[in-house]
This record gives sequence, structure tokens and C-alpha cells, in this order.
Amino acid sequence: MWADNSTGHPRMGLIVPRFQETAVARNRLRRRLREVWRREIMPVQPAWDVVVRARRESYSATFDVLRAELLAWRDGALPSGTP
Repeated sequence: MWADNSTGHPRMGLIVPRFQETAVARNRLRRRLREVWRREIMPVQPAWDVVVRARRESYSATFDVLRAELLAWRDGALPSGTP
């Protein structure tokens, strides 16, 4: 989900439900998602507010799988011609 914002830069909100996982697992997932956002999405993202909700499968996904999923979203959401 995303919406335009007036700050002039992209922002991300994370929703990482417990799903009976430990705090360590939730924080690891948050760090992984924020890292993909910082490296891959934020530099080319328009000034949107983006909300990412992690699914249960995200806890067992590797970093490469999480990265591929977020990049697939980015490629589908951004207008053509954006790097």
C-alpha cells in the first residue's frame, strides 16, 4: 500500500506481526526489510509513504528471497522508465 506524501522523500512503515515468533526473529526480519529498502528501493522511489506488512512466510525466507519480492513490487509499482 502506498500514498503520496508532502515531505519530498519516500518513507516506509513496517508491520511485522508476531506469528508466535521471538522478538529476535521479528527484529531480524525488520532489519532485513529496512536494508533492502535503504539499498534498493529508496534511491529510486518517488515521495510516497509505503506500508509493508510481512507475511508469516517472511520469517523463514532468506535475504535474497525478501529482496526479490520487494524488488518485484518496486518494478510493478513504479512507472516505466524509472531505474
